[in-house]
Amino acid sequence: MSTVLITGATSGLGRYVAFGLVRSGHVVLAHGRDPVRTDRLVEELRGEGAAEGFVADLASLAQVRELGARVAEAHPELDVLINNAGVGSGRSGAGRELSADGHELRLAVNYLAPVSLTRALLPVLRDNAPARIVNVGSAGQAPLDFADPELTRGYDGVSAYCRSKFALAAHTFSLAEELAGSGVSVNVLHPATYMDTAMVRDSGISPWNSVADGAPGVLMLATRESGTGGYFDGTRLSRADEATYDPEVRKRLAAVTEQLLSV
Repeated sequence: MSTVLITGATSGLGRYVAFGLVRSGHVVLAHGRDPVRTDRLVEELRGEGAAEGFVADLASLAQVRELGARVAEAHPELDVLINNAGVGSGRSGAGRELSADGHELRLAVNYLAPVSLTRALLPVLRDNAPARIVNVGSAGQAPLDFADPELTRGYDGVSAYCRSKFALAAHTFSLAEELAGSGVSVNVLHPATYMDTAMVRDSGISPWNSVADGAPGVLMLATRESGTGGYFDGTRLSRADEATYDPEVRKRLAAVTEQLLSV
């Protein structure tokens, strides 16, 4: 059985997946932003199996790096990382928000945080190969404007969200190439469309699917050999936005990412 870190585990899809994993005998490391909700979740999970909580605000890159260090020290046997936490598009017409580091919030939480956390945990994952990284993305993808990656002009929440998920998919494919032969697989998926989550409801959208509909794809990629460098629609291998496969786009994204992470 695996030791799995899942971010954004206190509600929605993350909570459902955490229970699915612990009931299958896996050790679940449940990340949450709120200490009270995280403690409550871990107490419930321990009624089903082995679990531990970790608290961090993924809108702070310092806290993301600290989370990675704490998990690596406490659980050197970690072999699965599920980057699930995210910020939705927000209410229509809502203004641009910033992370603790001054980055556009959706890019920070949906993209920079999983990139940073993955980097912090890669040494442990490599040591425990075969290991898996699962990035929870979205079918909603839109290419970044590399001249304005943080949408300082003409901000729109839906566009910001879709750009962050485009970046996550493109990064996944680059990371898969980087990790080829290491025994660490990395895939990205669209779990289900407009699940019944706070993220969707806060966007003013009526849910189309339940979190139970979105869980099978995440659980499959976390627990079964599914190749690497893939984009999945639920449990089905699919295609991301075509530009995410463009080597030049990925090269430019890597350069922008390094710049943003160094700020």
